[in-house]
Amino acid sequence: MRYLLAGLFCIMTVTGNTQRDTAKYIGHTLSNVDYHHGQLTPVVGVHNIQTFRANREHPEWAGGMNWTYNHQPMICYWNNTFYLHFLSNPVGEHIAPGATYLLSSQDGYHWSNPITLFPPYKVPDGFKKNEDTAVAHNIDAVMHQRMGFFVAKNKKLLALGYYGVALYAKDDPNDGNGIGRVVREIKTDGSFGPIYFIRYNHDFNEKNTNYLFYKKSKDRGFVEACDELLSQPLQMQQWVEEADRNDPLIPLQKQLKAFSYYHLPDGRVVGFWKNALTSISADGGKTWMYSPLRAPGFVNSNAKIWSQRTDDGKYITVYNPSEFRWPLALSVSDDGIRYKNLLLVNGEITSMRYGGNYKSYGPQYVRGIQEMNGNPSGGDAWVTYSVNKEDIWVAKIPIPVKSNVLNDVNEDFNLIQDGLELNQWNIYSPLWAPASIEKSNGKKFLSLKDFDLFDYAKAERVVPLSESVKIEFSIAPLQNDHGRLDIEIQDAKNTACIRFSFTPSGNIVTKAGYREKTLAKYEAGKQYDFVVELNTRTRLYTVSINGSKPNNNIIFAPIHKVHQVCFRTGEVRRFPDADTPTDQNYDLPKAGEKDKEAVFNIYNFKSIKQ
Repeated sequence: MRYLLAGLFCIMTVTGNTQRDTAKYIGHTLSNVDYHHGQLTPVVGVHNIQTFRANREHPEWAGGMNWTYNHQPMICYWNNTFYLHFLSNPVGEHIAPGATYLLSSQDGYHWSNPITLFPPYKVPDGFKKNEDTAVAHNIDAVMHQRMGFFVAKNKKLLALGYYGVALYAKDDPNDGNGIGRVVREIKTDGSFGPIYFIRYNHDFNEKNTNYLFYKKSKDRGFVEACDELLSQPLQMQQWVEEADRNDPLIPLQKQLKAFSYYHLPDGRVVGFWKNALTSISADGGKTWMYSPLRAPGFVNSNAKIWSQRTDDGKYITVYNPSEFRWPLALSVSDDGIRYKNLLLVNGEITSMRYGGNYKSYGPQYVRGIQEMNGNPSGGDAWVTYSVNKEDIWVAKIPIPVKSNVLNDVNEDFNLIQDGLELNQWNIYSPLWAPASIEKSNGKKFLSLKDFDLFDYAKAERVVPLSESVKIEFSIAPLQNDHGRLDIEIQDAKNTACIRFSFTPSGNIVTKAGYREKTLAKYEAGKQYDFVVELNTRTRLYTVSINGSKPNNNIIFAPIHKVHQVCFRTGEVRRFPDADTPTDQNYDLPKAGEKDKEAVFNIYNFKSIKQ
């Protein structure tokens, strides 16, 4: 009876904490992994921008890099510049050599070529881990870091990395048996200071490593910045996986992964870890109120989860809300405790061009800008993530977060103030399939280009929810013998009810059930003005092109209300799915090659609720 009562007390205690002060998801929306987008409603105005695209065959198209395992990006904003670094290996995870590369950008849209931040590091021959028979011989370390940047009070920017040791493909480099954590300064002119060790693992010290200990630096400001970092429990908590298992700097010694956190107005700290584990600290991370538990209602597997306070005084948590690494979504909380919704950030999965050890499909391992690491102008939230552990991306998330618009749309890109044209548009913009505003002959337009064999450009415009709507837009294709543009009218779950296509054969078609119905031929360089009138109750619509007599049709899939219109330079993707084998051990044909460029220019867009 005593044990039963004790068990009930523990349950009541956890339940009490859960109800009182544990972060939780109280919404009812769940993602559906049968769709890459999870059938989640998009956040209005998110811009997903590819910053690095792997290429083994043509390193000249990837800033000189030919390594194809690229993952775990970190981001900060300092000196009016975004800095982003990611770890890299030639083919697969935990297979040496490893290095960390740095990208930078002034605006978040145009990024530099990668620069080596932390180069490969040789593991001493003869090194072995306790309780493991493998012995190092002529191998390099691999990078593995859960923390990327730190902006000190003296305004110095520190970049950090960790040299771990994986003695074989399935060995764990963040098991506390690595070499140690390194640090270097990024200076205001973009140059770097020397590399130093800031923390060693138990088998290493100044005498058997290649870089000096940070205390040996003659730069007092640099040493001061490192000391400040080492004094902060919340920063040290991020080091737990890689540090010695008894490192006194780590407040919570449990092997919880990928820590992120934010402060509440009362000074308490809410922490999140992988698997949506959460706890709260009342003393700045020195101690935690209860052992981290799964945040009630949150769905998250072994992928990173990112949480932060936003400029509107609310909070967002960005993560993969499934047992897979798709989609990338967010929840919003008014108080930092109760999360009320689930919305889409990125629901795209391009082809994994290069197979490799532990490579997972999807947009994953999201990380944002920590509280002390800068705040870009404009109030938007910026996060970075990898796709397929291969390519690196950022997302700009408008704040406040919205999922709907209320007013009819009437946009001529040529008449909108420079820089504001796409504020209400969602764009998905790979480096080889960019979606952006361009100008020609004094006229601005939204240009969708595509020379990517495996990906596409996409632009979406959310419109007022409606059962009856009139939609107008004008498009000029610059070719009629290659490339494809699909235009879909969709509901809030991304279900298309109408699809028009500019096909590679020079036809404009509409999807009619199983078949395609030809509406017109099209010419390269000619503008096509569409007028579509749709009623979701009757499931009927008409379409007129360049003033032609309206063509009567029935929608190919039923929806209740129109929510958005999507322009996409490729067909719908459904691979991978929940039953796809976990590991891809093959490369795709022509993985590093370019396609013939196709261009579609959109000049205006109008939506009127009827």
